[in-house]
Amino acid sequence: MSPNCILERVATTKSTNDDLLARWRAGELIDPVARIAHDQTSGKGRAGRVWLSNPGDTLCFSLAYPFNKRPHEVSGLSLVIGLAVIAGIAGVLGINEAALHQQGLRLKWPNDLLLNNAKLGGILIEGGQSSPNSPTWMVIGIGLNLRNAELITQNSENQASFAATALDQLMPHQTPIPDAEFIWLKLIETFESHLIQFEQHGFSYFKDSWSHWDAFNGQSVCISGAGKESIIGISSGVDNSGALILHQHDKSIAIYAGDVSLRVQS
Repeated sequence: MSPNCILERVATTKSTNDDLLARWRAGELIDPVARIAHDQTSGKGRAGRVWLSNPGDTLCFSLAYPFNKRPHEVSGLSLVIGLAVIAGIAGVLGINEAALHQQGLRLKWPNDLLLNNAKLGGILIEGGQSSPNSPTWMVIGIGLNLRNAELITQNSENQASFAATALDQLMPHQTPIPDAEFIWLKLIETFESHLIQFEQHGFSYFKDSWSHWDAFNGQSVCISGAGKESIIGISSGVDNSGALILHQHDKSIAIYAGDVSLRVQS
C-alpha cells in the first residue's frame, strides 16, 4: 500500500461514496483516501438502487483516487476493479486465482462479482474532473458479502430477482473467513497495483484477463436501460475501452457503461 493513501474507519455513515464525493466537490481531496464503514445505512448501487448491507456480514468501503486523465480516458475502470477484487480475494484466502475460477467466481459486465451466478459483490464508480487542468477523481465504492448470504437475500427489497452469496462459501468447510480489516487492507493493496497499471496502459492492458472471468461470454443476453428499449444479442466480450460487444445477426454493436443491466436470456 502506498504511504500516501489515507485510511479512514468510521462506525456508521450513510454512504462512504457520498462522503468522499462531497470532499471532492469541495476541493478537499489531495491524496488517495480509503474509507470503510462498519455500518453503511444508505449504501448505493448503480442507477439509484439501494445496496443492502448487514453490519458484520458485508464489507463496505470506498476509495477516492486521482487520475492524470480526462474522464473519458478512464472507461473500463469498473472492469479493472473487478479484476483487482478477484486478486485481493485470492490473497485474502490464500487460494490461487485458477482455483477461484474453478469454484465458479466470475465477473458480470460492467460491475458485479458472481459466484455460481449468485451476487457476491458490487462496484459503484462516481466522480469526474472539476476543471480542465485538475486530476480526474474517481470514487470507487465496493460492497462485498462476507457471510450469512441467506440473511442478505431475505432482507433484499427485490427478492424475486436477487440471489446472494458470500465470501465464506469459498472457504474450506467450517473455516472462518479472515477479519474484515485484513480483507479491506488486502483489497486496497490490489486496487493500487491495478490502478497504477491502468493509469499507464488503460483498459486494453487488462482486456484478455477480464475475458477469462466473463460470466456470460457467448450467451444470449438482454441489455436494458431506464427509458430505453431492451437490446438482445450474443455477449461477445469487450473492446479495448471496456464496452460490451453484442452480436446481432450480421452486425456487432458496442454497449458502453451506463444505466444498463445484463440478464441471460432463457
